[in-house]
Amino acid sequence: MAMFFSVDYAFVVQELKDRRKLRKFMGIRDVPSVETVYSILSRCDELQFISLITGILNSWCKWKRRRGMNTFLVDATAITLDLNWFKRTYSKAKLETREFKWGYSPTHGHYIGYKLTLALDSRSLQPVCFLLHPGSPHDSVLYEEIMTELKRRRITRIGDIVVFDKGYYSYDNYVQGIFEFNVVPLIFSKKKFSVSKLMKRLNYPIWIFGRSDTKQLMKRFSNLARRLFTHLRDERPFLEKRSRIEDVFKAAKNAFGLRKIHKYTTRSVKKTVCLNVLLLGLVISLGFDKKIDLQRLSEW
Repeated sequence: MAMFFSVDYAFVVQELKDRRKLRKFMGIRDVPSVETVYSILSRCDELQFISLITGILNSWCKWKRRRGMNTFLVDATAITLDLNWFKRTYSKAKLETREFKWGYSPTHGHYIGYKLTLALDSRSLQPVCFLLHPGSPHDSVLYEEIMTELKRRRITRIGDIVVFDKGYYSYDNYVQGIFEFNVVPLIFSKKKFSVSKLMKRLNYPIWIFGRSDTKQLMKRFSNLARRLFTHLRDERPFLEKRSRIEDVFKAAKNAFGLRKIHKYTTRSVKKTVCLNVLLLGLVISLGFDKKIDLQRLSEW
């Protein structure tokens, strides 16, 4: 509630205490004190908190896999801390002892904060995974980490399509997506992209030979590569899908206060972002899953 209406926790607690109908609407019998709320938030470390919120998100905002292939959207955005760095100078040397760093984004310019990487199910737009990094590491460097997390949590399966923008572009990322993660890594290509150069890199890895399932693996990798080249020749069907994640980011920033965060440690930032992702998933599950609905929400 505090994030949705951009108000303090103390205000929400007081409103719950004063308004019986609000307590009934929220399904809350006993209203905790502000001190209790802050105590609970501070007592859990960020990993426990992320696991807790992920469990709630998965139970309330269920996304169902279709039979066969599924498509996921991955993109990143800047998370800016609400620091008045015009009044007080924050040099790189000073930030070496702090948990946040300088970053740069074409949209935001130079900023102090973090980069949020978010993965969505393309049909329901439900968040399925997110990562947070200080500063603004390049997207292509974060590719392996987000793909490893999607595989570890069994979100992606063999044959799924994972859509990335041009920031994740790298020949090695195409190769790794097929041979290591067994998906179609549809990374939108740049002008210098060469199909022949990529084909030369897509050689069967040596570890598949001498196994009982060598032929099966060769068939799988060939099928993934063939589908990748087909989609790279015509990216238009996926351009509209990928644009929807940008609408989700705008809604999260404009409607839920993710544009500037009043937190100044990685631990507190992770918890705040985690709650924002949960709030975003709950709102989307209530029917705000169309492009126009997300745009109206971001302008609200």
